[in-house]
Amino acid sequence: MRYYNAIASSYNRLHGQEQLEKARLIREQLRSQGLLLDVGAGTGIATAEFQQNCSCIALEPSIKMLKRFNGLRVCGRAEKLPFKSGSFDVVLSITALHHADLEKAFNEIKRVAKQDAKIGISFFKRAGSFRQAEGLFRGFKRVDSRFDAIFLKK
Repeated sequence: MRYYNAIASSYNRLHGQEQLEKARLIREQLRSQGLLLDVGAGTGIATAEFQQNCSCIALEPSIKMLKRFNGLRVCGRAEKLPFKSGSFDVVLSITALHHADLEKAFNEIKRVAKQDAKIGISFFKRAGSFRQAEGLFRGFKRVDSRFDAIFLKK
């Protein structure tokens, strides 16, 4: 987290275009509406792509990253989401879960998602836990971007 606190002011310049490309791909695939949670939202640059059709909450452990988002935001971790079960119509996480205990994070995402929720998870293909991600997201539709596999549940 220290790294992300240090680069918060330049994150969008460094990684923004890539994050926006993945967010737009997920948005086009899911056609989302309702209450959306973005897990590991960073600066919220990708979260903002969904604000036209969704009420969005950005969740991020780096307070300096989170402060750069102008919408609803919560400081927290993927492994222990501070929300009631079945709260969200849409849950997304763009290139963030490789930093988390993946199994705990995925169980929390399933817990806070409504039964018929749409889920979009972008996962870094070069991450050490990528094989684990492929197993956990079995049954999701997979779309590949340049560096990530994007797992979608419609």
